[in-house]
Amino acid sequence: MDNDWYVDDRCTDCDVARQLAPDLIAQVGKRSEVVRQPRDAAEERAMQAAAFACPTRSIRPASRRLDPAQDPFPLALDATVSLCGHNSPQNAGANSYLVRRPAGNLMLVDTPRWSRALATQYAALGPVTDVLLTHRDHAAHGRQYADHFGARLWIHEGDLDAAPDADRVLRGTGTVEIGPGMVAHPLPGHTRGSVLYVADERYCFSGDSFYWSRTTGDIEVAESVTWYSIEELSASLARTAGQLRFEWLLPGHGDRKHLPGDQMAERLRKLTERAARLTPRPIDFTAVRW
Repeated sequence: MDNDWYVDDRCTDCDVARQLAPDLIAQVGKRSEVVRQPRDAAEERAMQAAAFACPTRSIRPASRRLDPAQDPFPLALDATVSLCGHNSPQNAGANSYLVRRPAGNLMLVDTPRWSRALATQYAALGPVTDVLLTHRDHAAHGRQYADHFGARLWIHEGDLDAAPDADRVLRGTGTVEIGPGMVAHPLPGHTRGSVLYVADERYCFSGDSFYWSRTTGDIEVAESVTWYSIEELSASLARTAGQLRFEWLLPGHGDRKHLPGDQMAERLRKLTERAARLTPRPIDFTAVRW
């Protein structure tokens, strides 16, 4: 392969590319850099995925042009969940997911950048009935996607000002069944209206409440970018963790991870214990342990 990939100066150090091509792209200082060119077809596909996910479109081949035919998204993680890619700078570069339900419909958890072409592509996979927002930071484009699909837009009342025209508003801290097998667990902490969505007791869409850290090899909370209250996040985990069963951790930021359910439950229990000892700290994006 001889594409001479590079990262341009628009990079915001969001970690998305490093999730998708960890052997090729690394953090150098306060940004991502290509540290090695692809050596085979699999690595070329990983670099293409990183390029089409990058919210600032900073990852480029020498030609400076991405070939739409190489776009791998939506990228199937398994038969149920696909990663959308095309991360939006208006959603802080967050990941979003398509979730296929047993009845044949799909749900969209958070959103990629708005594109009618992307929305049409998703709709061709099946009827998209619900757009589920995990919190205010990821609320951009929710209404556009929901209107395109004729879907219901969901958000928690704590973050309602970010999507005041939502069709369904989650309230309080009680669990809510969105549809068969899809349950919302309000988890105030990162923001006042943060929500986890758990599908089939197998997939946990955690928004920014917690994530898998490549640095620590464990589930972590991003205490240095907890906008609302780390004490509330600790209390939310203590109230909710025992109810959660899942095998896939699928966050908005940070890495994804698939482990047996009992291992995830034990790691979440230990996270809850660690979170109880955390104290408020100034917002500092550079302190997150991706």
